[in-house]
Amino acid sequence: LRRSPGEVCFPGGKSEATDKDDIDTALREAKEEVGLQPERVEVICRLMPGIDNMNNLVTPVVGFIEDTFQATPNPDEVSEVFVVPLEYFVKPLNYKTFSYKTSSGYLTRIHCFTYDDQEHRRSFKIWGLTAHFAVFLALVVFGERPTFEVDYDLDNLISSSENNFINLYASIHERKKSNL
Repeated sequence: LRRSPGEVCFPGGKSEATDKDDIDTALREAKEEVGLQPERVEVICRLMPGIDNMNNLVTPVVGFIEDTFQATPNPDEVSEVFVVPLEYFVKPLNYKTFSYKTSSGYLTRIHCFTYDDQEHRRSFKIWGLTAHFAVFLALVVFGERPTFEVDYDLDNLISSSENNFINLYASIHERKKSNL
């Protein structure tokens, strides 16, 4: 809540010296933020990293948990927890997109979903890097074309995501060099 108040995001945060790797960081943060015990997660993979608006590298870690898991949000870090079916990120009911030029000049597409959560009786806006990761995971899992445009070659999803990341990283690196 201190950083990005009111924003929807997955559990996560910066690595600490005691973390062995990105997976340790993700599991520790999920435990701290929503009470998810690491031993209750079957880690599947890491996705292609993204870069947030502060130029931090963000590596998503994907895992399975029991559908009976009940989150216990840490009130210092999380105001509430809700669940969205993954399929919503390829077949949304309420979606819009806009182009965004990063500070380094890289042009990208920002996905913005509004999810009406019946349990909480409110709507949640999911956008930015959170939406980016959810869309990519949904594309990988379902292997079908979404009802909206994406910045990937859907016939070569993994290699095109790698190329997108490399281009984004290169544009940030070039900007840093030009500011020296």
